Amino acid sequence: MVYTRKNQRDLTTTERRRFVAAVLELKRRGEYDEFVRMHIDYYTADGGGRLRTAHMTPSFLPWHRKFLLEFERALRRIDATVTVPYWDWTRDNSPASSLWAEDFLGGNGRRSDLQVTTGPFAYARGKWTVKHAMTEISYLTRDFGRPRDPIPLPTAAQLEEVMRERTYDTAPWNSTSPSGFRNRLEGWAQGSGNDRFRIHNRVHRWVGGLMLGGGSVNDPVFWLHHSFVDLVWSRWQQRNPGAAYLPAEPPPLGDAQYRKVLGRHQPMAPWGVTPAEMFDHSRLYRYA
Repeated sequence: MVYTRKNQRDLTTTERRRFVAAVLELKRRGEYDEFVRMHIDYYTADGGGRLRTAHMTPSFLPWHRKFLLEFERALRRIDATVTVPYWDWTRDNSPASSLWAEDFLGGNGRRSDLQVTTGPFAYARGKWTVKHAMTEISYLTRDFGRPRDPIPLPTAAQLEEVMRERTYDTAPWNSTSPSGFRNRLEGWAQGSGNDRFRIHNRVHRWVGGLMLGGGSVNDPVFWLHHSFVDLVWSRWQQRNPGAAYLPAEPPPLGDAQYRKVLGRHQPMAPWGVTPAEMFDHSRLYRYA
């Protein structure tokens, strides 16, 4: 049966409570940290010299669609009523937005050490100890808007500009691709400072704390963010029904991206599904 992912602002009190409870139970069982570890393992940058599947690559969108789906399935094994809501950061774009409420994701980190002290994922509650991260800290951190180097969330106009792209991706199939929907949405750009980070990347940077880098899954807002990224991709697909995943074939021997980028029908680790198999979600879920 097809289920629905809702805007987080439209969740009922009961739906918020059940989502939080399922996430905490997944953490208690140790399964949540397996997702954290997986994302760290597959966070490979351009200069890594090896196959990239999760970031800076055409498979960014299908890989995260599958990643999100597997997380959602894990939650639904705990509570079949739960789906992953999405955070439309073009509308809910301040620390006062509903997703940061005490009964949902909690708020910003405190100034001294960026530790989140409110909400169900606060370290002091005893249910959310960080085990896998790029730092040694054991608590969730956030730094909304990066006040020492301020950065705003993406606007609706900026997102619409990305939506006007007509090609899924372009060579050289990495963070330097000058056009194409995937890299424009992922958010790698020319420039310096915060200007290098657009759309998806900018949201990670705005939340700050553990949302920076491969350990970003430690913050449950990761899933709401990527649910919206997936929704954006879904809407783009509806606008461009003939725009298939590119490259259709992996870069050949002699190409700088040889064995670094997946073709349309190559399996994505660790699941073995191909980008082409993740292009249509209509039989699994829809967005409200």
